[in-house]
Amino acid sequence: MINVIGFYKFKKISNLKKLQNSIRNYLAEKLINGTVIIAPEGINGTIAGKKENIEECINYIKKKTNIRKFDSKNFSKIKYQPFNRPKIKIKNEVVPIGLKLTSKEKIKNKYVDPKDWNKLIKKKNIKVIDVRKTMEFRLGTFKYAEDAKIKNFREFPSYFKELNKNKKIAMFCTGGIRCEKAANFLRKKGFQDIYQLEGGILNYLKNIKKKNSLWKGECFVFDKRVTLKHALKPGKYIICSACRTPISPTEIKSKKYTKDISCPYCFDKLTKKRKKKLIIRKKQKKYLKTIKNL
Repeated sequence: MINVIGFYKFKKISNLKKLQNSIRNYLAEKLINGTVIIAPEGINGTIAGKKENIEECINYIKKKTNIRKFDSKNFSKIKYQPFNRPKIKIKNEVVPIGLKLTSKEKIKNKYVDPKDWNKLIKKKNIKVIDVRKTMEFRLGTFKYAEDAKIKNFREFPSYFKELNKNKKIAMFCTGGIRCEKAANFLRKKGFQDIYQLEGGILNYLKNIKKKNSLWKGECFVFDKRVTLKHALKPGKYIICSACRTPISPTEIKSKKYTKDISCPYCFDKLTKKRKKKLIIRKKQKKYLKTIKNL
């Protein structure tokens, strides 16, 4: 089995280039794949590999960044490697919103344990907000939740321009990191009563049984698993090779779906030139697979 772990920490980090090379080399040495983003404000990553190697890698990253404990950490297992290679990226922010966050600011956030989340979002005087992309909201979200209707996280600030600052807000995202930035952004704008799901959707799906859950659908993740269900089991969605949109088993049955060529979301947008390239790529892919199996 392959162990998958997601983690993040808001902490001042320096010598980013040196750290990038160090982590990349270590992951390659331990045969660990995944994506790690480092920025002056902190680190965010999801990595996958053998259990003993993952444990050693987490300790290595902590040592290199002088981190005692991550702000959040989620863990799951899968039968296959969900990443193609190790990618270590340097960014201005670990989550782009135009607001740099410090570890001191993070302490002010109000975290809600998964076991208390249902009770909170059922309250009539609270606004439940999904701070992920609309595409992610479409695949799955919590009952009572409102779609922020954003294509990327940079659009988040504009969503709250018309919102009453005295309104109680409960927000959630995949693993918690987007909520860290969103909550602190709102607090700087004068919002006071802000609650966030501790560890995000993944922590909720791992700890709350389906029969007691207010989660509807599947949770999108940025790797080959595509979506996850309760107990963090792989979902049923796949990615369209043409437009990179997640598609359901029902959508696969559409006449507009052709494997590696199109899906209901991109069929009408495909130009002849683009379609021709996709057909050539599909043939090349099939040829390489045949050669590999010889």
